[in-house]
Order: sequence, then C-alpha cells, then structure tokens
Amino acid sequence: MLDTDQKLLKGGEFLIAETEPSNVFIIEDFTEEQNMVLAMVKEFVEKKVLPVSAQIESLDIELTKKLLKEAGELGLLGTSFPEEYGGFMQNFETNMALTSLLAPTRSFSLSHGAHTGIGMLPILYFGTDAQKQKYLPPCIAGDKFAAYCLTEPTSGSDALSAKTNAALSEDGSYYLLNGQKMWITNAGFADVFTVFAQIDGDKFTGFIVERDWEGISFGAEEQKLGIKGSSTRQVFFENVKVPVDNLLGEIGKGHKIAFNILNIGRIKLCAGVLGGSKMLNNLSIQYANERKQFGKSIGNFGAIKYKLAEQATRIYATETAMHRAGRDISKMEHKLLEDGKTLAEALLGAAEEYAIECAILKVYGSECLDYCADEGLQIHGGMGYSEEMHMAGAYRDARINRIFEGTNEINRMLTVDMLMKRVMKGEIDMMQPAMAVQKEMMGMPAMGTPDNSLLADEKKYVANLKKLFLAVAGATIQELMQKLENEQEILMNMADIMSEIYICESSILATLKAVSVRGEAACEGEICMTKLYINDAIERCGLQAKNAVASWADGDTKRMLMLGIKRFTKHEFVNTKALRRTIADSLLAANTYCFK
Repeated sequence: MLDTDQKLLKGGEFLIAETEPSNVFIIEDFTEEQNMVLAMVKEFVEKKVLPVSAQIESLDIELTKKLLKEAGELGLLGTSFPEEYGGFMQNFETNMALTSLLAPTRSFSLSHGAHTGIGMLPILYFGTDAQKQKYLPPCIAGDKFAAYCLTEPTSGSDALSAKTNAALSEDGSYYLLNGQKMWITNAGFADVFTVFAQIDGDKFTGFIVERDWEGISFGAEEQKLGIKGSSTRQVFFENVKVPVDNLLGEIGKGHKIAFNILNIGRIKLCAGVLGGSKMLNNLSIQYANERKQFGKSIGNFGAIKYKLAEQATRIYATETAMHRAGRDISKMEHKLLEDGKTLAEALLGAAEEYAIECAILKVYGSECLDYCADEGLQIHGGMGYSEEMHMAGAYRDARINRIFEGTNEINRMLTVDMLMKRVMKGEIDMMQPAMAVQKEMMGMPAMGTPDNSLLADEKKYVANLKKLFLAVAGATIQELMQKLENEQEILMNMADIMSEIYICESSILATLKAVSVRGEAACEGEICMTKLYINDAIERCGLQAKNAVASWADGDTKRMLMLGIKRFTKHEFVNTKALRRTIADSLLAANTYCFK
C-alpha cells in the first residue's frame, strides 16, 4: 500500500531536498497479490516463450501473434488498462516489474511492449470514449495489435518537423493522409496505428489509422543489427481517408501525445534493460563457475571478479533509482486522482512530473545493459562470439536501447533543459541553495558532527555532490546564459552529474531501507555495491565538473570553481578491489544475481 502522508518531492527536486529511506520502494514492498501476478508472468515467460525463442528470433510473426494472444488471455496485455475496456489494471511498480520479467524473451518483449505501451496508451490517454470502446478491448484481448508511427526519414529526434500531412476534405468528413513513416515496430502485423501528421503544414496532430484502409502500404521487413524477431517496417500513406472521428486528441497538440508517451516509455525501457542486464549477469556468473582454465574456474580470477561485480553494481544502483521513481509516479497518480483528475490525466500528469528522472533512467539503464552485454561476452571469450551461445544475440540486441525513446544524447540534454525550465517557472527554488553554496565556498570547510551510522560517509558525499552541481551549474548558467543551449558538451557534463546524484542517493536510501527490513548482515552485498558505486561516481562527477568549468572559465573564476570542485569531491577512497571481490564471491556462490 502507498503511504501518501509522506512528503512527495517534485520531479528534479532531489537536487535540493532530502528524502527518507521509508519513501522509496524495495522488493519487500510488493504485496502478495502483486507477487502472484508476477509469478504468472514468470511462468508464461519460462514455459511458453523461452522454449520457442529461436523461432521468434527467426521472425516467425505468426508465432509472435499466437503468444501475444495467449498473453491477452492471461490478462498480460491489459495490466495498464481499466477493467471497463477488458483490462487487468495493476499499479506502476507492478507494470515495471512485469516489463523486467519479459526482458529475457528478447524480441518478443519488444513486440509486447510496443503493443501495450506506445501502441495502446495514446488511445487510453487521449482518445474519446468511443475510440477507447472501439479499439482498446480487442487490443487488450489479443485479437488486434497496435503500433506507433512517429519517426520519418527526415525527422527522428526532431519529431515536430514531420512531413506527413493531413488535409481536411471539402465536406469536412475525413482527412486525406499522405506521407511515410519508418522504423515502425509491429508494422508487419499491427491492425491499429497511432499516426502523427501535420494539418495545414504546421499543426502536428495524432490520428488513429486502421491497417485495412485503402492507400496504406508497407515496406519490406528491415534487416536489423539486433532484435531480429521483432517486425520493423516502413509504412506509406497515399491519400488515406481518415474519418474525422479518428482524430486523436486536439488539432495541433500531437506533441502532447508524443512526448508524454515517451516519458512512460523511458522508465519502462529502463525496467526492460535492467531485466536483460540481470539475465546477462546470470549467464556470466554461471559461465565463470563452469569454465576452467589453468586448473580452476575462471571465476577465481580477479579480472573476472571485477567484471561480475561491476555488472551487478551498475544493475543494483540503477534499479534502486528506477524503483524510487516508479514509487513516486505511483504516489503522484494517487494524489492527482484524489484531486479529482481523470485516470488519464493522473497517469499522464504523474509521468510528466518525473520526466527528468525518466530521462535519467533511460540513459543509465541502457548504458548498464551495454556494459553487461559487452563484458558478458568478454567473460565468455570465444564462445561468446559464437551464435551457439546467447551472448552474441544479446550483444546485438542491446545496442538499440541507446537510440530508442530518444537517443541518450537527446535525453541527457533534456535532463538539464527540463530542470532549467522548472527553475525559470519558479517550480523549483534553486536560487537560495545555490547562493548558500557560493557563500560556503568563500568560507572555511565546516568540521561537522561525527556520524558513525551506516553509510554516513556516503550520505555526506552525496550532499556534497549536490553542492557541486549547484556551484558548477549556477556559475555556468550565469556566465553563458542563452548561449548554453548551443554548448551540448557542457549540458551533457551537467546531466551526468545530476544523474549520478540521483542514482547514488537512491542506492543509499534503498540499502538503508533493506537493512531495516532484513538486517545489516543480510545486506552485505547491497552495502558493498552502494559504497563502490558512490566511490566511483564521485570521481566521475569531479571529471565532468572540471570539463564543464574548463570549457568557459579562466583566471580567478576558474581557480575558485576548481577549488570548489576539489572540496565537494573530497572523499576517503575505499578499497574497491576488496568490495568487488566480496560482491563477486556472493554472486559466484549463489550462481546467480542474488541482490534485491
């Protein structure tokens, strides 16, 4: 159950405010009912999908449709949808866990996610009652399937520059749709498409389009680097008559559909890639135990322990942040519903509130998976390069996630841009904290009261990283002003510092809450991973801060800021070798990823 009496921070407010461990979500917070739902998902994955994964990866579309239909019969296509449309609605945390459990199915998880996410959610959130009643029940049942048409040959990250156009007929009964969309997941079998087009050349608008309407045609299946079992085609529209009743949302407000759906897509992508990362960590651990060289298992070697522990640490840290954001989104949904918002308004509003955190998670989750795939293949050596093993396919599949849902570069810049807009609107007060940091930099460092509690040093280090961000970002914005939007390298420096702060703090909060539930001895691995991640994150933040400042500052300003960076990144460097070996030994003993 959600404790809605606890203080709920605004999106981005983590940079200037504190939160308590009791506010975050850990696995023990799942209810018995939620665990039953997730057990059903796990059974479906293990018994129905994984045994035929080779066929799916060969692009057996009929098999994918059959499995999606079976998922619909179990209610697994409707966990984000109300019962009135045939749904089996679950809360946000459950849906994220479901996404994570589906990840080992590789291409099938993408087909499922595109159908239940970007395919159907625009209709739930922005459709009329008639549109919802017509299109959602058959899609939830698995009788029809959905897709999302946004990207074009000349518009990717710059989605609003789309060339596909829609012209209203003289009698006002339909729009004539013309244009081309590409990289459309599920296009080979989808029946219902959310399509974005320009009305009158400049009114970006959404439409619901049906597959069998005259004038729609499809390109051949794309030959992709990875996710080969998912259908990806171009979709062409030539004088397609779209009834005015199929206009989705408001004319000229298509960006609200596109961008809000992406917020949800980003955090769910994080859930999926972390599920994939755990699978790769498991495979790496098992191979390290099985493979023998020089008379012993390769898991005994320090170089392998390093890789296994680093995989697990990145997974754990990022997952704590994902669960924290997911819990905040759930709480905000509940609050908005209590305030009288409709279900769609509450769901969209909650995701929009935490759009900054969603962007952070998309970036760090996808880069965690890339690390796990790359080092997992390395652990497998020559066998990892063979198609006989899982690693080669997983390595190819992983790469798309840094492009999906907005490239990681775009998401990094969005992280800072969204924060600055909220500050300018007065939604987040960063001025007073920034001034306090400037004043602190002019004085002598305070000694503070000794604190011997668990992870006390790490809490102090994260508090200092927040000061680091305020000092560097404040000075940079003050100096560059409007020019900053053209300094993408600096924006990405600042985004990474923000992101590290969120993930570091989330790790501390989740670990402390876990200790309060399971005890310190049972959480040794989580404590080690938290210390390790924060130790290395401080070094990364220091480098990002120095690069940002050196990009524009000189003389006394540069010297003062560099001294501030040194002060706020000062820490007692821990024995990272010992921490990694402790983590790796736990993984190897369990023969699986064993941290919650």
